[in-house]
Amino acid sequence: MPDTGPRPLRADAQRNRDRLLAVAVRAFFNDGPDVTLDAIAKDAGVGIGTLYRHFPTREALIEAAYRNELTKLCDAAAELLRTMPPDEAMRAWMDHFVDYMTTKRGMADALRVVIASGGDPYAESRDRLIAAITMLLHAGAAAGTVRSDIEPVDVLASMGGVSLAAGAPAQRDQASRMLDLLMDGLRYRDTSAR
Repeated sequence: MPDTGPRPLRADAQRNRDRLLAVAVRAFFNDGPDVTLDAIAKDAGVGIGTLYRHFPTREALIEAAYRNELTKLCDAAAELLRTMPPDEAMRAWMDHFVDYMTTKRGMADALRVVIASGGDPYAESRDRLIAAITMLLHAGAAAGTVRSDIEPVDVLASMGGVSLAAGAPAQRDQASRMLDLLMDGLRYRDTSAR
């Protein structure tokens, strides 16, 4: 039986889609849900027809833009683990998480439009975030740099609290200090010599 799944996009079509998503995040963040799709297409350097081929409705574009941000954040966990020690990867990922939450808050009005239309842009968010955190925690525990008794949901809630308390761009220094405190609590310390 032939595969009926979606075919991969050509390289130029994928570049157009990626540009549209990046521009859409910025536009919905800065201008809210009422920014025109023509303006997004123009800023991305494509025609409106190209936008509609990829995203047939405003809601489809908003949801895809948000989910793309989530994917970038979750994929960053494995990328960071390839290039850094696990505890450093965890701390770097926390910075990415605050950026993601800032973007999510900036897109809140646009995301409400998706929800009002019956969509659920957050359907996979929690599970995907927990999976990324779990990967980072397991790598840190295996390396002996992160405690092995940490629940991923507690890390997610703690980072969420940091992003609520100090998630504005002007508060990045405070957020960084708070994330350093959180990371200090996650680090493994040999207490047997005490």
